[in-house]
Amino acid sequence: RPKNEQVRIENTHEALIDKTTWDIVQDIRKHKRRRANMAEQNVFSGLVYCKDCSGTMVLHRAHTMDAVKNNFMCSTYKKRGKEICTGHYIRENQLAEIILDDLRRVTHFARQQEALFIQRINQRNSAETKREIDRLQRELDVMRRRDTELTALFKRLYEDNVLGRITNEQFRILSADYNDEQNNLKERIPQATERIIKLQESISNVSRFVEKAKRYTEIPELTGELLHLFIERIEVGERGERYSRTAEQEIVIRYRDIGVLGAFAEEAQKIAC
Repeated sequence: RPKNEQVRIENTHEALIDKTTWDIVQDIRKHKRRRANMAEQNVFSGLVYCKDCSGTMVLHRAHTMDAVKNNFMCSTYKKRGKEICTGHYIRENQLAEIILDDLRRVTHFARQQEALFIQRINQRNSAETKREIDRLQRELDVMRRRDTELTALFKRLYEDNVLGRITNEQFRILSADYNDEQNNLKERIPQATERIIKLQESISNVSRFVEKAKRYTEIPELTGELLHLFIERIEVGERGERYSRTAEQEIVIRYRDIGVLGAFAEEAQKIAC
């Protein structure tokens, strides 16, 4: 039966796996690609993005057998050229080394200094996340009030048309404008609500990250499943000097449950040493 004809009924029995695990598995399946002949699966599939344009970073495999030449490149640059974005080139093995090193340090910190780790993350989250939640809540309140106003305006407009206070043409034009605005609000209100819920949940997800860190005490290499379990998104910046192999290149790692660590990673480095 076609997907659009299927009926989905949720929460009718106890879940076999928790929702977080389900979401991670679906994310992996969504970004999984068929293996090309003689090529390994891209373990970073669906995770690497350009820091400047937010486009996906595509993996180019070397035609030779020398895998160290495999590299990621901004898909926007590839499709639309340097007028829109730049290459943001990075070798696959370089990115893997950076991610593996950071993942080991952060998970080591989470295991060895659990209380301190949770405290630091919660302190950061409680400030940054609260500001974002407050901002979204204000926007949501404004949208809900406007939605109520539009319903009242539409009712009044209908009455004016019935009583002959406005012409049918005026009613058609005004009602179309109100309807378009209200439809837009009907889309944005659930989106803002969902975003607020996710932000509220993220505050209490630090313990979930710690539990995962305890399960993976040894991380010898990166796999697709491991990356999607711990990492939500990786952003690759452009080098300060394009085409230079020595210029610095910013890599932003957004971890699941705890977000971007930033300067906090420096403390993880000290703990790991």
